[in-house]
Amino acid sequence: MNLPMRPRDLCLALLVIVVWGLNFAVIKVGLNGVPPMLLGALRYLLAAFPALLFVRPPKVPLRLYLLYGMTMAVGQFALLFTAIHIGMPSGLASLVLQSQSFFTLLLAAWWLREKWHGNQMAGLALAGAGLVLIGSAHGASMPLAGFALTVAAAALWGCGNIATRAVGRYGPMNQFAFIVWSSLVAPLPFLALAVWMDGASAVLAAVQNLSLTSLAAVGYIAWVSTLLGFGLWTFLMSRYPVNRVAPFTLLVPVVGLTTGWWVFGEQLLPVHFAGAGLLMAGLLVNVFGGPAWAALKGRLRAAP
Repeated sequence: MNLPMRPRDLCLALLVIVVWGLNFAVIKVGLNGVPPMLLGALRYLLAAFPALLFVRPPKVPLRLYLLYGMTMAVGQFALLFTAIHIGMPSGLASLVLQSQSFFTLLLAAWWLREKWHGNQMAGLALAGAGLVLIGSAHGASMPLAGFALTVAAAALWGCGNIATRAVGRYGPMNQFAFIVWSSLVAPLPFLALAVWMDGASAVLAAVQNLSLTSLAAVGYIAWVSTLLGFGLWTFLMSRYPVNRVAPFTLLVPVVGLTTGWWVFGEQLLPVHFAGAGLLMAGLLVNVFGGPAWAALKGRLRAAP
């Protein structure tokens, strides 16, 4: 497991980052013709079918399928899709959503009684300051409600990560198969939300008038981002240590911000850059600061 990453696997990791980074722009394109909740229903319907015909469901309690599906899928993406729909820039959404790692830390400390390390607390403080700066710049280019919904989506992603840890207690399994079968949880809740929020007639009209662009966007989100992206990510996580693979996700906002600027002309204010810098610094300290913190503690203990 300590082997250096092979060039082929390095290329696969970078491919996943590009796929996930582009996903935010594709979501924005899809929302131009499909209401947010209907987009979620179509995404997970296509993610489940026909893939579940080729993989067996892992032996995991039904409650964990439901927990994962309702947090990682329904909760996270209902909030994220709504945020982008009401004006949250896709690039900033890709950045703010990375705060999920700190919500995971908070939830793990509360639910799993995991202890925090100094670098994690420092990273959380930096990231929190960054989020405050980004949120303070709300206005026509970034509605406060869109920012708040994106932060809430990150919190639900953190809940999904805790559910993933619970699934891991049942031993090695085909994580791709778990993603496919847990996707079955999402379509009906999303459809119910769509009917409740938009009305049955509006949902039916949107389905009947799906354009090729909307269908392509749904296909990308379901098959490329969800199945290909998570499939490759699961392969890499099973082949290399987590601390060697996980840092690649720090590049997702780079792709997301660049795509948002290039495709939609999304502009960042100086305060956005400052907040983004603090958030990314917090993520870097959280991911890479463990050895430095341990070395510092060792020196302090050794000091006379």
